[in-house]
Amino acid sequence: MPANRSSSAPSPPALPATVGAALTAATAYLQRSGSPTPRLDAELLLGHALGADRAGLLAAPAALLSDGRRSATAAMLERRAHGEPVAYIRGLKEFFGIALAVDARALIPRPETETLVELALTWLRAALTDRPRDGTQLISWDVGTGAGAIVVALAVECRRHGYLADLRFRATDISSDALGLAVENAVAHGVADVIEFGQLDLTGEAHGQSADLVLANLPYVPSTAVPELPVAAHFEPPLALDGGADGLDVIRRLLDQLPSAVAPRGAALLEIGSDQVTALRAAVAAALPDWSLTIHDDLGGAPRVAELARIER
Repeated sequence: MPANRSSSAPSPPALPATVGAALTAATAYLQRSGSPTPRLDAELLLGHALGADRAGLLAAPAALLSDGRRSATAAMLERRAHGEPVAYIRGLKEFFGIALAVDARALIPRPETETLVELALTWLRAALTDRPRDGTQLISWDVGTGAGAIVVALAVECRRHGYLADLRFRATDISSDALGLAVENAVAHGVADVIEFGQLDLTGEAHGQSADLVLANLPYVPSTAVPELPVAAHFEPPLALDGGADGLDVIRRLLDQLPSAVAPRGAALLEIGSDQVTALRAAVAAALPDWSLTIHDDLGGAPRVAELARIER
């Protein structure tokens, strides 16, 4: 049983027969069970059982629920009451305008990580504009890809803008289970043919396999903070969360590898915790004294993405 998982959640209610009444009952049940977002959770789970989005659900409060759908909703509500993330229960998570399959093989994509994708798109656009049209492709490498959220969203967006012919994507992870999920997401969105997947511990020291842009959302939660995370986080792989004593152990290892992993005139974009800027600056100064460091805020105004590049002399 995951740490902090509730074992005393109340039994789910017998849901009423109409959508509106069932939604009210489900919300009250999740509120009693301690969900921090009971109404949203109830809407997402009932909508999932009905195959409807939230707008459709709210537009038809008098619609009748079959016994099967009421039973399916009650089962999902009970799982949520015991702390399981809604994304795992539904088996999907919306990220950067696409729906990704998610399960316990990998971390659930967070909205904050969309900032990294936005910055990657901006960097690639600029690089494609500045580079000579000699037929070579830029390489973007998603290190620790997990469910593939970053690389798949990036490839889908680049396809939409007509950039794919000028780009190649690489996605690696130490976990074969996570890689399997990433491949499934790439296939589902029709971009598996432009992504090279591989099982590696970070960059595996690169060995000539450098990239123009290295992207990474690595574990950055301090070990002592992991047990204090919300209950839902304890259903996710610890490997994807625990960043060591100060949360930067894995990131420091990647910093040591960046000189061989990042091509000349390339860059790296790394997601960090909002309270890690000072410690990261010290780590970069020690490992990469000839590199610049720029910190970018997420949409909430919190420091979120570190951009690193060699200082041109």
